[in-house]
Amino acid sequence: TSIMTTRPVTEDILRFFPATLELATLATLAGCLIGIPMGVWAAVNQGRWIDHVVRVLGLAGYSVPVFWLGMVGLLIFYGNLGWVGGPGRIDIYYDGIVDDVTGVILIDSALQGEWEIFWNAVSHLILPASVLGLLSVAYISRMTRSFMITELQQQYVVAARVKGLSEWRVVCGHALGNAFVPLVTVIALSYMHLLEGSVLTETIFAWPGLGRYITNALLNADMNAVLGGTLVVGAVFIAVNLFSDILGRLADPRAR
Repeated sequence: TSIMTTRPVTEDILRFFPATLELATLATLAGCLIGIPMGVWAAVNQGRWIDHVVRVLGLAGYSVPVFWLGMVGLLIFYGNLGWVGGPGRIDIYYDGIVDDVTGVILIDSALQGEWEIFWNAVSHLILPASVLGLLSVAYISRMTRSFMITELQQQYVVAARVKGLSEWRVVCGHALGNAFVPLVTVIALSYMHLLEGSVLTETIFAWPGLGRYITNALLNADMNAVLGGTLVVGAVFIAVNLFSDILGRLADPRAR
């Protein structure tokens, strides 16, 4: 039982973890959809201005402090422009309307036909997911570029070009297919660290996630909650690692 909330720790984790899962999944999805094409593009144009732009953007994504980026984003896009929702998962007057089925507000509101609440939740999710997504894009794009440069220097790429295959097929059909095997592990590592709980992001945006829950429990000496949350984080790391290993074996015929 948690000293801080006076509820069973399992109940607290089931309440807070879906918020982190929702945020981390969208951030990782953005990292894959943007970071992989950026990395491939940079590798194909190695040494050119496109490559330099992608590398600078990746370095910026690593270097900019998350708390500063989150506060500036709130100031500009929420405070001044009003384009996105503010802190929290939904506006307070929508709280309690949607039944908590999965714990993921987007899924629950869509299943129950509460589309006004769904779009309100999306507006609140855009900014924190973008901040975390920037970190994911920076990491995945840099690693994709590194893997692709290695693959593009292999003999099978030279043979494919000599046979007259199009550059698109050589890059995407051959080189990217081989680079995908180690890239699976990179994506899994990025996802695991986001699922662990991005404490600064969750604090800046008042996001009720697992990282914020564990941090508040630690500050309040609630060791039952800390131990329970830590066990969940460890289980998540093991599960995602196992899944990435299985996916890597399926993607690599040599491992099969």
